[in-house]
Amino acid sequence: MSILAATLSGQLSRRSFLISAALAGGSLVIGPRFAEAAETFVPDPFIRIPQAGKIELVIPSAEMGQGVYTAIAMLIAEELEVSLDQVQVTPAPADPSRYAHPLLGDQVTGGSVTIRGFWEPMRRAGAAARMMLIAAAARDWGVSASACRAEGGEVIHPESGRRVAYGALADKAAREPVPQQVDLKPAAEFKLIGKTLRRIDTPDKVNGKALFGLDAHPPGVRFAALAICPTFGGTLKAVDDSDALRVKGVRQIVRLSDAVAVVADHTGAARKGLAALRVTWDPGANGSLTTAELERRADAAMAGDAALVAHESGDVADAEAAGSGGIEAVYRMPILAHTAMEPMNCTVHVRPDSCEVWVGTQVAGRARQGAAQVTGLPVEKVVVHNHLLGGGFGRRLDFDGVVMATRVAQQVDGPVQVVWSREEDIRHDSYRYLNLSRLVVRLGPDGLPVSWRHRVVGPAIMARFLPILFKDGIDLDITGGAESPYDIPNKRVEFVRHEGPEGMLTGNWRGVGPTRNAPAIEGGIDEAAHLAGRDPVEYRRQLLGGAPRLRGVLDLAAERSGWGTPLGTDRGHGVAVLADFGSFAALVAQVHVHQDGTLKVERMVCAVDCGQVVNPDILRQQVESGIVYGLSAALYGRLTIADGAVVEGNFDDSPVLRIHECPPIEIHIVSSSQSPGGVGELGTPGVAPALMNAIFAATGKRLRELPIDTRQLRRA
Repeated sequence: MSILAATLSGQLSRRSFLISAALAGGSLVIGPRFAEAAETFVPDPFIRIPQAGKIELVIPSAEMGQGVYTAIAMLIAEELEVSLDQVQVTPAPADPSRYAHPLLGDQVTGGSVTIRGFWEPMRRAGAAARMMLIAAAARDWGVSASACRAEGGEVIHPESGRRVAYGALADKAAREPVPQQVDLKPAAEFKLIGKTLRRIDTPDKVNGKALFGLDAHPPGVRFAALAICPTFGGTLKAVDDSDALRVKGVRQIVRLSDAVAVVADHTGAARKGLAALRVTWDPGANGSLTTAELERRADAAMAGDAALVAHESGDVADAEAAGSGGIEAVYRMPILAHTAMEPMNCTVHVRPDSCEVWVGTQVAGRARQGAAQVTGLPVEKVVVHNHLLGGGFGRRLDFDGVVMATRVAQQVDGPVQVVWSREEDIRHDSYRYLNLSRLVVRLGPDGLPVSWRHRVVGPAIMARFLPILFKDGIDLDITGGAESPYDIPNKRVEFVRHEGPEGMLTGNWRGVGPTRNAPAIEGGIDEAAHLAGRDPVEYRRQLLGGAPRLRGVLDLAAERSGWGTPLGTDRGHGVAVLADFGSFAALVAQVHVHQDGTLKVERMVCAVDCGQVVNPDILRQQVESGIVYGLSAALYGRLTIADGAVVEGNFDDSPVLRIHECPPIEIHIVSSSQSPGGVGELGTPGVAPALMNAIFAATGKRLRELPIDTRQLRRA
């Protein structure tokens, strides 16, 4: 388990979960708070039971396709004894004081911790509401609460046959004392959890009623097309807007220090006006920056002596001195963008005494704070309406888009929707920056590793994003798990902090730290297995004696993929395992490498143990999508820099996996009653190493740099 996973794996104390009830318009409202406090009324609750109609559940996490609306609703509904047909969901407002994630301490959706953190609190909210409803009915009937039960949104007294709907009890239940002890159902009694249920958000996405950020059209809204200075840290020098202002529908040109926006009656006019601008930029200090220079800087950081020790066990130096053979390799990861399908967008209305924001974000509270800082307004004067996200992948963990839109809106009378083009989206992302891993592994006489030295070079994202995961100069995310899950007596992980150039925003990318480390870890252990003349699966099994759940998914993936079965000429299997996010996964890739170097990914088989599964379909969707995301990066993902700017700008030169390229993907789930782990990030990190290992099995050529360069695979 990585340092990040260990940091977040502590159980929530029962005392940290307090339930409050409020009487509001004859409705029962229930809401958890994640800090020690006296019981009090909660004005923004998680559960609202009206006298008539569906029960409303306020979901604290953003829905970006990962199925969280359905999963959290299932947790509450399970203990509340209602079906999903009896509830409706709404996103929580921006308010970290009430809706902070209990493990992260902020209103953040990311890191595969949503269900891990809300597994107990949401169930406790449902159970408390159920107990109060039963108590109210029992008091009304003059019977013991223990003689009553809840079922299907009703309280029933079996002996008399009496029953009453929750809505009819709402006002009375709200007056009941809050239960101090809440007993949760054992897994054997689950009616919803663990079942394949239809997603709550799907119907509106099919019929067009779903509202994404781009669908926010408040009255009087205008539309802005945006151009940001291409070079990192560059500024706006001059603008000739005479032609742009002659475009029909263009209303104004907004100048900012580092960008320019054309505001118009509709998007077409805004984009046409933007194309008509003649803009002069000042590139600043980075105007001559290139990919080669950035890579040279990273190599220099790797060779330097500024490393900090992130993990140490045993004595690596002595083991290396005694060892007679092994591997030394450097694995290189490129700069990557997120390329979410919905481009960055934000609608803002700045008034003299308030600000209103419509956006899809993974950090609603931080977005609210960002708008407040730009406008100078108190944070309570800023309202953020969080919509569905058309993909997040970590991009919307940053709120630079909200800040930019607010800066534009300050100069516009009325609401304005600022939409980034795909080119602006890719060229001004919060990038996964260059990452290097240098691995030194020494083998003993039996061919097994006796020492493991892993130096990681990359930025410290957590230093700014989540400081609780930045300790003594070490980013606990990027170094988490870099020691590998294998039983090796001597290990040392070193971290060299190396940031991107001034003006480049770097951030979290789907799979976070493990996507940086997995290629080196799983590629390195594969290299060691082949050097020792051992089968890669059996070699891993022998080294996973202390990790039974990881060994279990390895065995399952090997079995279901037909590991060991001859595949024929130019074909190969490759394997990778991952223990992170509180979950365990093993992935087997099958590839066919043609003589001309053409690579075809023929099959991906993944086994997952994530503890108790909330909804199997959602789990499969998440792992499948993570694998597809990882395939896109492994095959195509690489941004290059010239003249201080990103060269690539759209899917023609920064492609993603197309339907006809996608291989069959199989997901096999291990049944478990352990507390849930995360799955949203789980499918991505193992893809690249599994592919690289499969390519070696097919061709004998070992690749250590991404994306995969098929030119190196050509054979005479």
